[in-house]
Amino acid sequence: MRVVCFCVLASLVCVGALKPPPYFEQYLDQQVDHFNYEDESTYKERYLVSEHFWQGSGPLFFYTGNEGPIEEFYDNSGFVYELAQDFKALIVFGEHRYYGKSLPFGGSTFDPKHMGYLSAEQALADFAVLIEHLNGVYNISKVISFGGSYGGMLSTWFRFKYPNVVYGALAASAPIYMIADLIPSNAFFELVTKDFDRVDPKCPMYVREAYVQLYKLASEGQSGLKTITETFQLCQELTSDKVKHLDGWVRNSFASLAMVDYPYPASFLAPLPAYPVNVSCHFLLEEEDKMRGLAKAAGLFYNGTTGALTCYNITEEYVECADPTGCGTGPAALSWDFQACTEMRLPCSTNNVTDMFPPTVYDPSAYCMQKWGVKTRPGWMKAEYWGKDITSASNIIFSNGNLDPWSSGGVLHSLSDTLIAIVIEGGAHHLDLRASDPRDPPAVIKAREQEKSIIAGWLKS
Repeated sequence: MRVVCFCVLASLVCVGALKPPPYFEQYLDQQVDHFNYEDESTYKERYLVSEHFWQGSGPLFFYTGNEGPIEEFYDNSGFVYELAQDFKALIVFGEHRYYGKSLPFGGSTFDPKHMGYLSAEQALADFAVLIEHLNGVYNISKVISFGGSYGGMLSTWFRFKYPNVVYGALAASAPIYMIADLIPSNAFFELVTKDFDRVDPKCPMYVREAYVQLYKLASEGQSGLKTITETFQLCQELTSDKVKHLDGWVRNSFASLAMVDYPYPASFLAPLPAYPVNVSCHFLLEEEDKMRGLAKAAGLFYNGTTGALTCYNITEEYVECADPTGCGTGPAALSWDFQACTEMRLPCSTNNVTDMFPPTVYDPSAYCMQKWGVKTRPGWMKAEYWGKDITSASNIIFSNGNLDPWSSGGVLHSLSDTLIAIVIEGGAHHLDLRASDPRDPPAVIKAREQEKSIIAGWLKS
């Protein structure tokens, strides 16, 4: 689950479509450690407030910020504004500690000795304290939380842990079962492969063949590595110790394309065309040389629709980390890397049988100890956030798109009348949280209508 690098949501062409409403930036002093009464140190948590639809009283729609600067999530959550307009809600987006401008130790925040205060528990406590503060400022009736991906998990756990603070939650693309290590470790990349198989069964087959060709050339020494360098248009000559990194660069591309397989051009992770999996797959099909097809198909994610790159710098474009799907780049990548070493374990292995990638085994233990000096704690998230025994909770909508590989770890079946699962046919990563678009598949339109109806019921009860 990489750190996301959003671009501002493009203006929509449909009549009545909403652009992000204006907001103002606020800060609240928060405890660095909410659970230690001997530590009184504080930091400033950033949050964004929009009163654009607010009429003096009513609900608060609160976005549980995840792994990135909060304005990037604000610009890409159009469904929240659409609902806020209908329900005359106050909108607040809370920034997650250690991301954006919410840095507890300023310039030294990412020093390993300071990273121990980065956890979902501390972030949820921040959000609870923030909402209590807002209750003292505004005449708020009920609080509904929203989140996508890690933010969706946070909204789920927020309702678990603080039902007195938040009345209901929309958790989009929230792989809570994966984080609790309750699904097969190969499930994520199996769904990535299925996305390509849906376009044409030859695509996964050609990827496998291309990998065989790549590793055969790599075993031939300098001449083979030179051929790989030229075929992939690499900026630096590939060396034998970077072949695995190239493999990860390709895998990261395909995982990302599957996540953002939206029905229209978007810049969620990179500037990409509509249905980028289809485009990538056709690149594989049109090349007689399978490895050249692999290079072109993977390059789509990094070169996007602009095609501005003349060569690929694979060490800058893909940084290996504890998250096997990638952590992204920049400061937020450091925070997510630490979280992937601690609570956010993402067991995503490959086996080349149910997926199209060379076999890899997920085990970041040595890396995490070397990088951050921490040990992973298998089983902790299952105990802390209830595993699959979540039926004592209520008022949570779990939405997942069947094209999204993270849906492999999500709640796909309703568990009660108030724990409702919505599976969106033709939907990619939290497509339903994005603004309405005339190119949306019918299933996401129906999903949003259902979500709106459920939320309306919560607000009336």
